[in-house]
Amino acid sequence: MNKNIHIVSELQGILLEDNGNRAIKSILSVMKSLRIQDRTIGAVKNVNCKFTNRQILDLVVLFPMYLVKSIYDFTESSLSNVFGCGRDMFYRFMRNGNIDWRKIVYSISRQLLHRIDKGTEAMDRILCLVIDDTDMTKSGRCFEFLGRIFSHVAHRSVFGMKALFLMLTDGKSQTLLDVSLHGEEGNNPSKPQGLTKKQREQRYSKKRSADEKVNNRIDELFESKIKSAIRMIRRAMLVEGIRFRYLLVDSWFPCAELLKFIHSRHNGCDLLGMIKMGNTKYSTEYGELNANKIIERLQKSGAVKFRRTIMYYTAACNAEFAGVKVKLFFYRKGKNGAWNALITTDMGKNDVQAFHQYSWRWSIEVVNHEMKSMLRLGKCECRDFASQIAAISICMIQYNIMSYVKRFDSYETMGGLFAEVTKSTVELSLVERIWLMILETISAIAEFTGADTMSLLETLFRNSDIIKNLKRAVDKLCGDDDSLYDGVSLPASA
Repeated sequence: MNKNIHIVSELQGILLEDNGNRAIKSILSVMKSLRIQDRTIGAVKNVNCKFTNRQILDLVVLFPMYLVKSIYDFTESSLSNVFGCGRDMFYRFMRNGNIDWRKIVYSISRQLLHRIDKGTEAMDRILCLVIDDTDMTKSGRCFEFLGRIFSHVAHRSVFGMKALFLMLTDGKSQTLLDVSLHGEEGNNPSKPQGLTKKQREQRYSKKRSADEKVNNRIDELFESKIKSAIRMIRRAMLVEGIRFRYLLVDSWFPCAELLKFIHSRHNGCDLLGMIKMGNTKYSTEYGELNANKIIERLQKSGAVKFRRTIMYYTAACNAEFAGVKVKLFFYRKGKNGAWNALITTDMGKNDVQAFHQYSWRWSIEVVNHEMKSMLRLGKCECRDFASQIAAISICMIQYNIMSYVKRFDSYETMGGLFAEVTKSTVELSLVERIWLMILETISAIAEFTGADTMSLLETLFRNSDIIKNLKRAVDKLCGDDDSLYDGVSLPASA
């Protein structure tokens, strides 16, 4: 394949001319317009190599759209019929520790965000950063740096890692910006990461040079998620120029360190997060009290009100935490429900506004679910840690592109978009069979009627746009493989 030929252009040429391909055409169009510098993807490949790193990246990003579950399944897929190559090329690309995946994801995200800004009315548009972690469980035991983590979903210890995602949302679409992988050292010094000596020895290991980009990700493995979150937010603001109004977090993240960091920013951003109804104390007009004691005082003072717009009982009070002025909001569903609380550094926010704004945080839970169910997040079986980083980063790129298409092509859900994409791309595997059936049918009709096969085909090609498009798609798929036409004499003009 010529290195000057764009992977996306090749695939665009294969699609038949009908409206059923709208979804995949939109995705291919977005991908074709993205600009990524060669040095961002890694070293330029040798002259005798068949594909450049950019072409390999395009192919891997398109895997789920063309029903390719993994690299192992590529050789049996319709994409393999178009681009003849083996699995090793992809495995080498994925385990390349010199590729800066963080820079690639940000490069693509910034381009998509810039287009969203140009195509969206700025009036009353609020941007929020959301940060949250999710379990990345593994069925194998030989992955590099693999250990046990406590899953708050399964409520037990599982093999895997935690993925901490940073996402930007405006309430309509979501764009993933950054990710870090985290392990847990465990409480038993004799079993680091909850593994026995035999289990640790069975894990894959690899010697790396000191200048490999993946070393930065390895350094993040056992640092606190709060520290990693602050570093990702700082990078988004100072290095990548991302601006936002609120940082939305769940009850695990609101701590003195994160609160002080957001309060110290001078770009008009605030924190809005849920707090635990635990022992943490806040300075209020009633004294140093925890959340449960504060709501008791508010109930006695008659500060609890029923908000019909959100169908919750609410109460609010000003407080101070870690030297920062904050506002606490309390919510209860029904008279006998349990109290939950939000904290914010935006002193001008009211209880209803805070409730609606915080509801956007749920979008990152939806994103995690959609990536796991549609894009196979966390399902990469490569043992190399660099491959795991690559697989997660590629999944983020895939989601960002689909989220952009969903926003401007008026799809109601990401699942609906994905279903239409995969439905339209099935034609790459079906078109070959359809073409063989057409050729066999024409040959049989010609034999039955005594007509000349070549003359009959010439007539069809001359008068049917459908047959022309189908023939063009087959030629692209099969590389003009003459074996498809055995027993049939094709006209030269075909």
